[in-house]
Amino acid sequence: MRITSTSCICPVLVCLCFVQRCYGAAHHGSIKVTRNQTKHVEGDTEVHHRPKRGWVWNQFFVLEEHMGPDPQYVGKLHSNSDKGDGSVKYILTGEGAGTIFIIDDTTGDIHSTKSLDREQKTHYVLHAQAIDRRTNKPLEPESEFIIKVQDINDNAPKFTDGPYIVTVPEMSEMGTSVLQVTATDADDPTYGNSARVVYSILQGQPYFSVDPKTGVIRTALHNMDREAREHYSVVIQAKDMAGQVGGLSGSTTVNITLTDVNDNPPRFPQKHYQLYVPESAQVGSAVGKIKANDADTGSNADMKYTIINGDGSGVFSISTDKETREGILSLKKPLNYEKKKSYTLNIEGANTHLDFRFSHLGPFKDVTMLKVIVGDVDEPPLFTMPSYVMEVYENAKIGTPVGTVTAHDPDAANSLVRYFIDHNTEEDRYFTIDASTGTIKTAKIFDREETPWYNITVAASEIDNPGLVSHVPVGVRILDVNDNPPELARDYDVVVCENTKPGQVIQTITATDKDNSANGARFHFSLDEGLSLNPNFTLRNNEDNTASILTRRRRYSRTTQDIYYLPVLISDGGVPPLSSSSTLTIRVCACERDGRVRTCHAEAFLSSAGLSTGALIAILLCIVILLAIVVLFITLRRSKKEPLIISEEDVRENVVTYDDEGGGEEDTEAFDITALRNPSAAEELKYRRDVRPEVKPLSRHHPSSSLDSIDVQEFIKQRLAEADLDPSVPPYDSLQTYAYEGHRSETGSISSLDSATTHSDQDYNYLGDWGPEFKKLAELYGEIEPERTT
Repeated sequence: MRITSTSCICPVLVCLCFVQRCYGAAHHGSIKVTRNQTKHVEGDTEVHHRPKRGWVWNQFFVLEEHMGPDPQYVGKLHSNSDKGDGSVKYILTGEGAGTIFIIDDTTGDIHSTKSLDREQKTHYVLHAQAIDRRTNKPLEPESEFIIKVQDINDNAPKFTDGPYIVTVPEMSEMGTSVLQVTATDADDPTYGNSARVVYSILQGQPYFSVDPKTGVIRTALHNMDREAREHYSVVIQAKDMAGQVGGLSGSTTVNITLTDVNDNPPRFPQKHYQLYVPESAQVGSAVGKIKANDADTGSNADMKYTIINGDGSGVFSISTDKETREGILSLKKPLNYEKKKSYTLNIEGANTHLDFRFSHLGPFKDVTMLKVIVGDVDEPPLFTMPSYVMEVYENAKIGTPVGTVTAHDPDAANSLVRYFIDHNTEEDRYFTIDASTGTIKTAKIFDREETPWYNITVAASEIDNPGLVSHVPVGVRILDVNDNPPELARDYDVVVCENTKPGQVIQTITATDKDNSANGARFHFSLDEGLSLNPNFTLRNNEDNTASILTRRRRYSRTTQDIYYLPVLISDGGVPPLSSSSTLTIRVCACERDGRVRTCHAEAFLSSAGLSTGALIAILLCIVILLAIVVLFITLRRSKKEPLIISEEDVRENVVTYDDEGGGEEDTEAFDITALRNPSAAEELKYRRDVRPEVKPLSRHHPSSSLDSIDVQEFIKQRLAEADLDPSVPPYDSLQTYAYEGHRSETGSISSLDSATTHSDQDYNYLGDWGPEFKKLAELYGEIEPERTT
């Protein structure tokens, strides 16, 4: 098959077409190949030939943006088998076949029916086939070929990022790079100059220039001054076709701003200034402003003002307002027209941020002279002191002088001054003042312990001009006199242990005095001299405003006396000295060996019996359990059913059943066995082992003759006979037990509790060292005097 293209429009394509046609004519219009595969990527062509009848391949081109009325001719397909009789049918398939590209199936001519855009699609891959129209059998193998869209210059360059905003420092050197702009062209950069862009500047000369190839914008002048012009609008054009006539172009705007540098020193508009300040101006207040101009902006215009010399440098100070960049003149000391009427100041304003590249434009500071005129003002009276402190004794009579304030007119007129107290608070009503002399006196009697200090305000005004008033604070301290006796610092809870030794300190007491230390700090403690010598306690003055309470006995007993009262006399060191009497209450308590209090008062009996709180709780718990068992037993007995009794009408047998087998040997309810006990063992004749008896018991070695004469065996027989004959006794056996064990031992008792009440000479204090098991014995036998524990 021969594929003929007539769209060779450029010289290269014309040459290719000419070579191809000459090559085909040399072979009588056909090339024998078995298959012709064509792969084309951006102009690359690969052709395979084999010695067999086949397709004649050719490259097809079609111009983009074709606007003609007729379809654009692309090329022609022709098979060597085609004799021109119409028996060969040509078929076209692939991308755009039948829609964009159509083929005449008889002649093989290919046309493009639509306008193509290379920027949307650069080429199309199609397949051609020749078949026998009668048999529909292929005459040639299917072949692939490419139709390439040929580019034309139909796209102008575009700046995708514009417009641009950029800055460059002022005073920059010529040729300083500002910005690089880039334009893009959608045309084919590999074909002709359609996509070759050249940059040029349309607006912004002679200040800036642009590199035609790279698009870099640079400064074109030396020392561009921001203060002369700050903003520039530069228009850059990009043109394709390498800038030739007929090329397409696009433009963008670059807004360039010159940034500030410190190239301008500050300057005062005037070399001399004058300022009026009244003498009544308050210290620390702003009295005037001054400003130096600087053409720079931002931190380059920051400056600092300084008073470099002048006779008013110690009276005035200057600071800088960072917002307005003004110098604020303030007053450091009060002005006095009568002493000095004017001041001269030399003020300097200097930049704080310097750029040494521009030091040749300096110096970056300026100096001006400021004259301050002091204005005369009628001033209020002036007190000789800024404040006063006075003193007066408490209990002083009304009208007692406290002190005097003095004020004078500072003006040349020297007018007379009158004084008065501002009655703004209640404290101001406690004093009066002489309007002419300024003497302050008391208006009431003061109590230092109630209010030790008073603050009042005294005012002074000129008689000729009462509207001018000045004030001064006056503090009045109330001095102390010794008018309060001392007393105990608190209510003391004093405890003495039963086993305390003589001379032991049981409490240290202190005292307080409402008077101050000058009249009441040195306390002296003693016992009341009007009473007799206390045999139980004594007092020791420690000479450090404290006193110690000491014991005078070896032991104390709660059962004998549990509370003692000790009067204490306290006197202070004032002039004249004052004294008072207080009574200490001392409680007697049982203590551990280490001095800890174990129990006092009502707990004494339980404590002496050796029962602790835990033991008492255990006893009570046992009692509750026993009561619960008794109640449960009684409830079960009452709830037990009555035994079944055979009806009285049944005469065959009457059997009465008793569910009681007798109480056994523990049943003691049948008889009162108290009377059967040995009279010598009766409860009323027993003595408590934990209490020493007040009367001497009967000697166990010599029992009473009346008790020995009783025949117990005969007594028991009589009681047994009475029980047998008593019709009211239960019908069951009862075994009675008696606690009589015979006569006591002939050797007698070894206990000392029943012995004579007089003590032996033996010392039982060693029992306290045997441990807690012998604690109670140590308490019972360690006494000096016989005492009975309740």
